[in-house]
Amino acid sequence: MVVSTAIIFLTTSSPVAAAVYSCALAVLLLGAFAFERMQAKPADAELSPPDWSVTVAAIEDRGSAIAITDRANRLVCANSAYVEAFGAGSAPPSLPLNRPQLEILSRIARIAWRDGSDQVDTLEEGAETGWSVAAVRAGRGDDHLIWRFNRISATKRDLLSQLDLSGPLGIALSRAGIETAITRPDGIIRSVSAGFAERASGDEAATLAGQDFASLLRADDRDRIFFAREGRGGTPQTLIDVPLSEPPQAGVVPGPDDGASLMLLVDSGVGIGNGWDSASHAGVAQLEALLAQLPLGLAMTDRDGRFLFGNDAFLRSVDRVERGLPPFPTDLVVREDKAALSDAVRRHGRGPATSGDMAVRLVFQPDEPVSLGLAGVRGLGEAAVLLSLTDSSEETQLKRQVAQATKMQAVGQLAGGVAHDFNNVLTAIIGTCDLMLLRHTPGDSDYDDIQQIRANSNRAASLTRQLLAFSRQQTLRPEILQLPDVVSEVSPLIKRLLGEKISYHVQHDRNLGAVRADPQQLEQVIMNLAVNARDAINMNGAQGGPGNPKGEGRISLLTRNITARDSVKLGSEILPPADYTVLIVQDNGGGIPPEVMPKLFEPFFTTKEQGKGTEFDLVVSDVVMPGMDGPTMVRAIRKQRPDIPVLFMSGYAEENLRSEIDIPNMHFIAKPFSVASISEKVGSVMRSAKAGKRP
Repeated sequence: MVVSTAIIFLTTSSPVAAAVYSCALAVLLLGAFAFERMQAKPADAELSPPDWSVTVAAIEDRGSAIAITDRANRLVCANSAYVEAFGAGSAPPSLPLNRPQLEILSRIARIAWRDGSDQVDTLEEGAETGWSVAAVRAGRGDDHLIWRFNRISATKRDLLSQLDLSGPLGIALSRAGIETAITRPDGIIRSVSAGFAERASGDEAATLAGQDFASLLRADDRDRIFFAREGRGGTPQTLIDVPLSEPPQAGVVPGPDDGASLMLLVDSGVGIGNGWDSASHAGVAQLEALLAQLPLGLAMTDRDGRFLFGNDAFLRSVDRVERGLPPFPTDLVVREDKAALSDAVRRHGRGPATSGDMAVRLVFQPDEPVSLGLAGVRGLGEAAVLLSLTDSSEETQLKRQVAQATKMQAVGQLAGGVAHDFNNVLTAIIGTCDLMLLRHTPGDSDYDDIQQIRANSNRAASLTRQLLAFSRQQTLRPEILQLPDVVSEVSPLIKRLLGEKISYHVQHDRNLGAVRADPQQLEQVIMNLAVNARDAINMNGAQGGPGNPKGEGRISLLTRNITARDSVKLGSEILPPADYTVLIVQDNGGGIPPEVMPKLFEPFFTTKEQGKGTEFDLVVSDVVMPGMDGPTMVRAIRKQRPDIPVLFMSGYAEENLRSEIDIPNMHFIAKPFSVASISEKVGSVMRSAKAGKRP
């Protein structure tokens, strides 16, 4: 049966959309091919057509950049993370990288086509972040490669590079009778020391990478471990598993370094017939020598949980460099974690040797959980538990960012729904005002009031547009504009908001490039930055800060040109190298604390105390109210603002109220009152307060 297919080619300037179209085209072609093959087979060999939508959904993983290529190295499908990193027009191994990196990718492709899979741990050396790359051959005809690129942090790469077992560290440890290997989560060897290679294979130059670690060892009937090549003629080894990173979460495909372990084989230093106690003491000394040299945070305890030793890296991790180790590990953690840690140390210190990890909060850093690894060791005298400390603050921050993003998505959806409904109400109000203005002329008693209602409605409509923009439910209206023009528009309002004590300075670079932005949103950003700068100056002045003890200060608004070369120096992961026009707002306030910096772009985050922020002049309140009456509320307010005037409104006689309420600087207006009456009263109270008079 012949199957005819019609293919529609779409052009788009969006790389993400191009990748989606590529995926759709692959689904169409492969689906048609599978259908034709299915029709050509006899009934008993019939196969169900694949559900390609599942494949497309499966590769949409923000944690990995994933691409699928065919035999001709053409890009068949890619997820959005890949498109953002490399672009939709590039297919591995031909990516926009330097020559050595391209050679690595080409080698991965050759080996993956030949052997089924290949991977490298680090593609980019020396950068802040690099890539680990893996390629797997897949498909019914083995005619596709699935490429997976995972970002690895500089911290992890630095740790692994410091553990270069083929260098001086591995040689020194071998001389001390300690052979070392780094393994992946599945037990496959990543690298070994020369001494390990010589004892396991007879060739110290052998890499042994890719071999099963356990296959190179054997155990006798007394559960003692030997190198398989040496057999019982060799010396027994004590095996210690030191986790280098936390294991991957359930359901997450592990990267090449996730769950990696440092395997230590401590030579007992004696043959089968020698005494075990002397070997134990020798092993302890060797292990302490090892711990002192490793860049990992490692320590040992006895069976009762008392510290025996801790290397410098461990002391730095727990902020105890000057004071040394406390008696017990539980002295390092917060009260809520003490019982669980004590339990874990005792459990690993007795019975069969086991290993594991747990999250604990250190006393000096209670808000950032860290991962503490525990491994039981046997045959080393007093040493019973090996502790390893991994800094998981980066992972914790990422989890918080994901949780915050999820929360903000929900808030955005809610804000968008409210804004849509409110827009409908505003449309009716503005339309009614327009109709009323047709029946009134300037000079009528109601004309100015209607105009005021219409103006306030338009301001409210502007707020709803911002809500819609925040919730991504409204396309912004970007225009090609010049930053100095926008700054000039908002400068008069900024000057009024800053007040008399804060000077305002503007300076523009020459030959500024045009920018593309929504002018209303840009004006709002500039206003917010200026107001926050004003608050920082006033707060610093209120606290007696240096440079502006009386709340006096200076705010500068600057525009600058930045070249592509300068933009690279910024070190931003999301800012591609290009020429930029920059808007800078400077102030001489107290600055931004380091702990606040990660929250700068959270829409609803504020450093102001609850209830602060609204720099007010008069309290107008009823006397009798549910929960808290007016006088009680005013007394609470006066604790913060002793001189603020108060205007009470009530249906009771003023004389009775004044005899019952003993509050200075109190004013009164009787109910009912007209708009004119309360306006006149408020004006009188404000004039009285300004003149410092009392009623």
